[in-house]
Formats: sequence, structure tokens, C-alpha cells
Amino acid sequence: MQPFELPDFYVPYPARLNPHLEGARAHSTAWARAMGMLDDTRDPGTPEIWDGPALAAMDYALLCAYTHPDCDAAELDLITDWYVWVFYFDDHFLEVFKRTQDQTGARMYLDRLPLFMADAPPDPANAVERGLADLWARTVPSRSAAWRRRFAESTGNLLRESLWELANITGGRVPNPVEYVEMRRKVGGAPWSADLVEHAAGAEVPGRLVGTRPLRVLKDTFSDGVHLRNDIFSYQRETESEGEINNSVLVVEQFLGLTPQAAADTVNDLLTSRLRQFENTALAELPALYEEHGLDAAERADVSAYVKGLQDWQSGGHEWHLRSSRYMNKAVPRGMSAGRIPGLLRSARFSRPHVPFRRVGPTPLPAFDMPYTARVNAHLGRARRNVDAWCREMGMYGPQPRHPAPLWTPELLAGFDFAVCAASLVPDAGAEALDLGTQWLAWGTWGDDYFPAVFHRDRDIPGAKRFHARVPAFMPLDCGATPVPENPFEAGLADLWHRTASPMDRRGRREFRQAVEHMVESWLWELGNHLQSRVPDPVDYLEMRRRTFGSELTLSLARIERAAAVPEHVFRTRILREIEASVMDYGCLLNDVFSYQKELEYEGELSNGVLAVEHFLGCGRDEALPIVNDLMTARRRQFEDLVAHELPALADELGLDGAVRAALAAYAGELRDWMAGVHKWHHETRRYDERRSPTALSHRLKPTGLGTSALRLFSGR
Repeated sequence: MQPFELPDFYVPYPARLNPHLEGARAHSTAWARAMGMLDDTRDPGTPEIWDGPALAAMDYALLCAYTHPDCDAAELDLITDWYVWVFYFDDHFLEVFKRTQDQTGARMYLDRLPLFMADAPPDPANAVERGLADLWARTVPSRSAAWRRRFAESTGNLLRESLWELANITGGRVPNPVEYVEMRRKVGGAPWSADLVEHAAGAEVPGRLVGTRPLRVLKDTFSDGVHLRNDIFSYQRETESEGEINNSVLVVEQFLGLTPQAAADTVNDLLTSRLRQFENTALAELPALYEEHGLDAAERADVSAYVKGLQDWQSGGHEWHLRSSRYMNKAVPRGMSAGRIPGLLRSARFSRPHVPFRRVGPTPLPAFDMPYTARVNAHLGRARRNVDAWCREMGMYGPQPRHPAPLWTPELLAGFDFAVCAASLVPDAGAEALDLGTQWLAWGTWGDDYFPAVFHRDRDIPGAKRFHARVPAFMPLDCGATPVPENPFEAGLADLWHRTASPMDRRGRREFRQAVEHMVESWLWELGNHLQSRVPDPVDYLEMRRRTFGSELTLSLARIERAAAVPEHVFRTRILREIEASVMDYGCLLNDVFSYQKELEYEGELSNGVLAVEHFLGCGRDEALPIVNDLMTARRRQFEDLVAHELPALADELGLDGAVRAALAAYAGELRDWMAGVHKWHHETRRYDERRSPTALSHRLKPTGLGTSALRLFSGR
């Protein structure tokens, strides 16, 4: 029996079928046999993976004919071979390494595979290596060097991160929802599919757009849609036959304590939300991006072809899941027209407008999971006095050209008490470092109050973009002259930049400046949501919240401080990135709980994690709060699990010496101080007790942001 009925999927675009399907079927079968993937040609010692009938029943040519309906016969053959290879790799890895839980053998096996994406690959030893070498040579000659790098990275991710899945199976650990979505993008292969869309469409995204938010979100939402849909269809096979625990339905089932049916419906709601995010990005953000980057007609056509290709893939992938023998699809109507209407109607739930300034009352605080004890810096009193003088000097207490009423007064600043926040975050910093850190906190928070008070109020996108565009000028990489500031935000940034960046090398300054730019750019994202009256998609919210909160900035500076002790490539590993992301999420969500009433009732805010959960699950605040708290707890425990188990394993794998290991252990201790300090400050500040007029539109404090990192940067000097 099926564990649940398939939900009503949101499939807004009709699937179309490539006319070259039969040729691709014949070609891919012959190719799989030639590579040694079928039982009659498999290498000695290879277990039985596929035979001819099994390959025909899975019908990967049909998948590619649906997902790439417009390419020619030769291109469809190539794309189909790639999918035969990736599914064979998945099944081979399951039989050889997942079922046996052989992590050592798996690591050795995976370490060899990138060699077959090089100009001079070694001799292949098995069907996976043989297939990869053949496909790489047939694929890359027609692509740019930039595309080759991106595609090699995507291919490497889906191979290498299989170890994460294997580690979860070996340890019997079901991941938490945030971890799962982010890791599934790597191991699931959909970013790799998105890169192949460019190849199949004969279009390439201009390099200067690849790292922008709209293109990043399009790729991520496409990936999440592909993976969440696949998890729903593959739940029965994976949980009943394969012993798999890396499945979003199972993750939601265990995290929320739901039945399989309710969990599948919830995952389908998230799938719908991600597809709606894709549409919003394509329609609302791409046109402005074209103008900002001056794309010519050919470049616009390439991006449009890429977006259309991603849409075709979603619809075609869904249609294939209804037919392939790999999946749970019995008694499901075949054909797009039969199943599209219910899903389209259900998706309307995500279009309900949010009512701003509604009365919510005081927020009942949950019992937060906080096992760390906060300590307070001995120089607290001096920092309090000096931040008041600094804010006065920068003009933060005075009227502004577009905001005649002062945003802050000395009394408000005293209630915010940024000094106790900084003193709790980095309790061992020196007096000057604590001053600098406290002033960074004041600067970031004043800017985060000023930006909505002016640009949200006036619905002024051009002015907001000009505000953001001026930011780099106040952070010259040579620490030279800066323009005349137009407001206290610019004056404060020029002052703090020179005091903080002068001791850095050029690489450190570049990383620091980019982090500041990301934070201010994220305010534009909040403005866009405000203008659309749009509660963010929960995944997009959490990923952007790390920037609006200033967390990415904080940790970039912490990494710069430790650059002499920890090699840069260590900080770029998945393990360190996951450690930092889990810490960031704890602080972001904690702040959302404390600021809930202030933001919703008095500011008309839409960017709040509790509200995002309410909107997504269709529940009230009191139902959303424990879910948010559980997510905070899961992220903090994930931090400790990573530090206790995966960080030492990473150190062994990279051959790190004792000094580097000690520096990483100290860094983990600082992150615990970070969480403890954020927790302490929120319980003591008067930032969230005030009752401001809605017209003030003052936003929440970034209780870490630049301040913590600046403190860490200077604590040893």
C-alpha cells in the first residue's frame, strides 16, 4: 500500500514532448551498454545495478524529452546520456557504499571522479568513471571557460556531498529542515540540471549576472522544486526499500510530528511556495536587472531562454515522475490537464495579502534552548559613554533632510544599550576594541532604522538604490579619501571603515567591503517585499535574513581575523559554512521572536521569521512560535554536532596541524559566546519594549552585525 496519496501539485506550465524521443531511447541504451552499466557488460566485481528491462522501465530518455522539448536530436542524445550516468551513479553508490555504510571506500571513490573532468583524465576503472570521461569530452568544447567551471563545481557537489547522505544514514540522523533544503541542492543535482539547461538551450547566462540575487534565486528555487517533488514521489521506495533517511517528507514528518500524509502535503506546500518565488523573481526582479547591467538584446534572449528552459524542466520532470517505474505513481491521472487545476487553486493560498499594523499584543516568550553562559566585558561603562559621544558626533541625534524628526535621542540609545550587547558578545576584547564594536552596532542599527523610515515611507526604489550604490565609495580598498557624506550613515561608515580596515591586507578589505555591501543590498530586498505587500517565502526569508541581520558580515570579519592561523580554503569548506549558518539562524530567529510585536503591530513589517511560518503553514502566532523555537534548537544542536564530529573529521581529512585545530576550537568557542551574548542582550534591552508610532518605521536591531566582528578583529591588538 502507498503510505499516502499524492497531493495536488502546482504545475503552472504545460509539459511538451521532444519529437526525437525514440532516437534518444535507442542511443542511451546502447551508450549505457558500452559504458558497462548493464548486467551483460558490467565490470568484474560490480554488483547488479541495472539490466536492459530495468533501464527501459525507468525511461530516462522520456525524462529528457519532457524536460528539454526543443533541442535537436544530437543534443537530446547527449543530455539523455548525462541523466543515465547520474542515475546510474546514484544507484551504484547506494549498492556499493550506502548499503554497506563504507565511508572510507566512498571517500576514495569520490576523490577520483573529479579527475575525469580534466584535460588529461586517467584510465577509468568502472562504469561511472568511464561514463563521466566520455560525457565531459563531448560536452565542454562548445562552452565558455566560465560555464565549464560552474558545471564542474555542480557535478563535483552532487558527487562529493553524497558523503553527507551516507554519514546521516550511518549515524541514523534525520537532518533538520533548513539543513536538508540547503544540502539537498548540492547532493540532489538540480543545480547541475540547471547548468545543462543552458547547454541544451544553446544559451549562456552572462557571467556578470551569475552571482546576482535574481539568478541565484532562480537556480535555487528551481533546484528546490525539483528535489521536493522528487522526494514526494520517491518516499515509499527510499524509506521502505533503500533505508534512506534523507527525504524531505521524512524530515518534515519527524520535525513537526506529522503523519506521512500531512508531511507530504506540507512538503508540497513548500514546493508550491518555491515555485511561486521563482515566478516572482522572474517577473519582478529580472527586468530591473537587465537595465542595471545594460544587457543587449542577445544577452536578454539568452537569459529568457534559460528561464524558459527551467520552466520546461519543472513541468516535464513532473510528467515523467507520473510515468517512471522508479516512483510511487499508481492510480494517478496521466496528462497535465487532468491534474493542474486543483494545484493551481491551492496555490492561491500563497497570494493572500498580509494586513499590516494589526494588533498582536505582547509575545509570549518560549523556553529558549541556551546552554551557554554569557560573560560581560570589563570595559562596559567606557563603551556606553563613548558610543553616545560618537553617535552625537556622527549626527545621529539630529534631523535629516528627508526625515526632519530625529530618529534617535540619547535616551533611546541608552535603552538600546549596544554596549552591553557588544560586551556580552566578545567578553575578552580590549577597551578600544569594545568601543569600536559598540559603535559598529550603533551604525548598523541607525542605518536599518533610517532606510525604511525614508525609502519604505516614500516607496522610493531609485533613491534606495542610490543609497546602496554610494556605500562602496566610503570603503576604499586603499583606505584613502572618501566623498563628502550626505547623512550620518555615510559619515559613520567612513569613520569605522578606516579604523577597522587599516590593519587588514587587501584580500581582507575586499571580503569585508563585500559583506557590508551585501547587508545594505538586503535592505533593498526588504523594500521590494514591502512594496509588493509580500510575506517572504520561508526559505528565501531565512537565507536573506542572514544578510539583513548582519550575520554574514560578522563572520566574514571573524574569518579575516583568523586568516593567519586558519587557511582560507578551510573556511570555504561545507563544514565551516554549515557551522556558521546554523549559528546565524539561531540569532536571526531569536531576534524575530523578540521583535514580533514591535515589527508587526507598530511598524507594519513583513520580514519576520514567525510571520513567515504563520503565512506558510496557515496558522496563528501561538502555533508558529514553538515551531520557530524548535528550529532554533535544531540549528544550535546541529552546530554542536558539527563541531563535535564533522570538524575533527575535516581536520583529519585535510591534515591540519595542532595550531590550526586549536584556532578552529577557539573559533567555535567565540561562536558560542556569540549565541549566548545575543540571548542575554535580547532579555535586557529596551529596544523591543518601546511603543513607537507606525510612521517612525524603525526596524529591529542587528544585535551582532559589524560590531561582533570588529571586536574579534581587534581583540588581539
